[in-house]
Amino acid sequence: MVPAKVGTMTRPVAFGLNVDPNTGGLAIAARFAAIADAAGLEYAGIQDHPYNPDFVDTLTHITWLAATIDVLSGGRFELGLGAGALHDAIAGMGGPRRTVTEARQALSEAVDVIRASWAGEPFRYAGQHYQVPDAQPGPRPAHDVGIWLGVAGPRAVRLAGAKADGWSVSAPYVPPPRLAELGDILTESARKAGRDPDRIVRLYNVMGLITPESRDMFHGPKERWVDTLTTLYTDSGMNTFVFWPSGDRERQSRIFAEGVVPAVREALASD
Repeated sequence: MVPAKVGTMTRPVAFGLNVDPNTGGLAIAARFAAIADAAGLEYAGIQDHPYNPDFVDTLTHITWLAATIDVLSGGRFELGLGAGALHDAIAGMGGPRRTVTEARQALSEAVDVIRASWAGEPFRYAGQHYQVPDAQPGPRPAHDVGIWLGVAGPRAVRLAGAKADGWSVSAPYVPPPRLAELGDILTESARKAGRDPDRIVRLYNVMGLITPESRDMFHGPKERWVDTLTTLYTDSGMNTFVFWPSGDRERQSRIFAEGVVPAVREALASD
């Protein structure tokens, strides 16, 4: 596969499917995960919003999926974190109501605390938002779990570059024209922190439909999708794509996994 043009990107392209933890759709979720597994996709993405009454507990959902089809076991779990965008919902569940700056600072501290707890050694932490007086953590994870940050503002993207293993954004909130600028910020921040920017997962959640008519870059036939994703990889520096179909979800997921993904891999390999 060719490297992307943005920065010094050399990470190979990867793909996944969105698997919502809907209370009434556990059997459907298992089928989506099975599609991803059978097609050789690297990820199944599951959002975590505990204040959403229509969602089951995400970590329990992941455990159930792994026990059923083994799609998320074997060291394939990565942790996605954010600063928390729905402030009223967070406060409604007893969480602190923070400013944007405070939320970003708390996220930075949370990364530090989580990494320390995964090290498997006693530790202490005294931050502005989190205090850990004397932690005795359990055993280390089976593999080095990556921490991915779902952030879109320049300051928060700098945090991702300095501390995170992955950066995750969604097309409706970060449209393609913004990706290169934010990607450069991510790269610069990683280098300033003495980190290799090529090792950072740059995940793009793409929402749309695979349709006979070509309406825009996220609504069109398979060939349009192949062009969209290869361009986002080579020109915008994104290296991982998770598909969120906006309708006809199971059929669309299968078309993406079995048709679009192999064609994108082939297109990148042949360049």
